[in-house]
Amino acid sequence: MDPFTTLASRAVALMDDDIDTDIIYPARFLLLMDKTGLGDCFFADRRTAAHGQFVFDRPEHQGAGVLIAGDNFGCGSSREHAVWALVGAGFRCVISTSFGEIFYGNCFKNGVLPIVLPLERVAALAKAAEAGAPFTIDLIAQTINAGDGQPEPFEIEASRRAMLLNGWDEIDLVLKDDGPAIDAFEAAHRETSPWLFGAALEP
Repeated sequence: MDPFTTLASRAVALMDDDIDTDIIYPARFLLLMDKTGLGDCFFADRRTAAHGQFVFDRPEHQGAGVLIAGDNFGCGSSREHAVWALVGAGFRCVISTSFGEIFYGNCFKNGVLPIVLPLERVAALAKAAEAGAPFTIDLIAQTINAGDGQPEPFEIEASRRAMLLNGWDEIDLVLKDDGPAIDAFEAAHRETSPWLFGAALEP
């Protein structure tokens, strides 16, 4: 996946609490397994009901890559499609007071930075987003800058920060830490059990 270092983008605020994964990605779309185009399913029911006036569809929010969300964003079922749709809709960062645990973990697996902040800071960022302030999310410095204000810090677990900065998923981490041992095992396995790999046995 693409590394996340610095994101300069518009932001959009949706401050409803307890937005679950079925709202983010309705269950009827779960039969779609190709990630391509899943952004069209992002908040599909609410966007349809709003007849093109849902907050994500307004002209001033087009191209937004930062989502300011209400409390407990991404709660509910464990569907990873919710994060796939989030990415498909163009978002690389979500800021909230709290997240559903599985959704939070799935963000890191798909190149999305979820930031947890106190309510007063989230509310201030939501106001900045509504005012059209440009946002800069700097994962290297671990700061958020909204508009012309001073960069404000945020905390992120070191191992997950490294995953995003390097564009690593969990398989990449395994190969980085244990790749030589895996290669050695596979080489020895081919020597001791060649028939498993299509090699003919010596007479």
